[in-house]
Amino acid sequence: MRPFWTFASAGQLTFGPDSIKEIGRIAVDLVSHRSLNVAHLPIQALIVTDQNLVNAGVVDRVTQPLIESGIKCDIFDEGAAEPSIEIAQKCARHVDVQSYPPDVVIGVGGGSNMDVAKIVAALIRHGGSPEHWFGFGKVPGPVTPLICVPTTAGTGSEVSHSAVLTDTTNRIKVSALSPFLRPARAIVDPKLTVSCPSKATAESGIDALTHAIEAFTAVDHNKLDVPPDEATPYTGRTPMGDLLAQQAIALVGQHLRTAVNKPTNLEAREGMALAATLAGMAFSNCGVAVVHALEYPIGAAVHCSHGAGNGLLLPYVMRYNLPERSAEFRRIAHLLGEDTSGASDEEAGEVCIASIEKLKRDIGIPERLRDIGVTQGQLPELAGKSFEITRLMKLNPRTPTEEDLAKILKDAY
Repeated sequence: MRPFWTFASAGQLTFGPDSIKEIGRIAVDLVSHRSLNVAHLPIQALIVTDQNLVNAGVVDRVTQPLIESGIKCDIFDEGAAEPSIEIAQKCARHVDVQSYPPDVVIGVGGGSNMDVAKIVAALIRHGGSPEHWFGFGKVPGPVTPLICVPTTAGTGSEVSHSAVLTDTTNRIKVSALSPFLRPARAIVDPKLTVSCPSKATAESGIDALTHAIEAFTAVDHNKLDVPPDEATPYTGRTPMGDLLAQQAIALVGQHLRTAVNKPTNLEAREGMALAATLAGMAFSNCGVAVVHALEYPIGAAVHCSHGAGNGLLLPYVMRYNLPERSAEFRRIAHLLGEDTSGASDEEAGEVCIASIEKLKRDIGIPERLRDIGVTQGQLPELAGKSFEITRLMKLNPRTPTEEDLAKILKDAY
């Protein structure tokens, strides 16, 4: 238990339409700031992205201002959804570290590409393999200067200290968490999300909502079961996290349906981009809990997107947490535009959960585990793997047993 809390984010955030045009100046300033003597010219940038974004012309919008600033761009475009350890290793091998080590790594895309960029930035600087960095505090020092540019509005990876990969051998998602993995610069240009398909917009948007709700309802920071002298990746719920999470929830309620149904609506895209970044700031400090713990093995087992898995599980976990967080659920209902006047806290909590269930239906998020390919026979193993993620169990406001997790999965099946 500790009475104090901390807060951290990306080194600098640049937000707004057309902000991507600043990336050349930002990259030059970053590299110059990090190196007392930039010994070679031009500056070398490694762009970590995927073929879909290349084909959509998004990568050109990133590289053009870089090239205009005299930066040489090397593009790795083999990123994939829910990336494996092998993809990160392939990206690292792509880099000619001996002859042309990149001065800056730029992650362009959803959380998948940005997370690969984080791991590769660590590998370029420190060597080794991705497995060396899994867990908290394993990255030994500063990584190659990192810029993250999201093209979806969901993960918040542009401001977070975590990178998630899939261990295909053990069929589970694994994460590296380190203050050194927070991007030195984040550029959030809502115009880059306009080409994001409706399905991906829905899944990333519900992911942002999950981040905000788990941060807002996490165990209080002064009740987190961590020895005072032990470093921890998350602080538990804090006043700063509350402010960010509540604004993110309100923005999702206002804009997610429109962003899904009217993808060229820039007001909705800007609202969701801000929601995702604020939620990323909140959860990467306060923490996420049982929703994420359950999703990690499910996503690895059936290869659903992280957002779809989180969104599917969210109301079931909320119902489990309702006895401990009914007042907070009343507040969430209000932020989502629901009227709970005259209702008890428990009734207001049910209104909140029903509102989220309706939002899911409206944007096409799956409602049952069977809908994404989970079988009933898998449920015990999934519950067991989730229960082993103890750092997330401790952050939940209601401490679950493995039987509790199995019951949540059964209800969601």
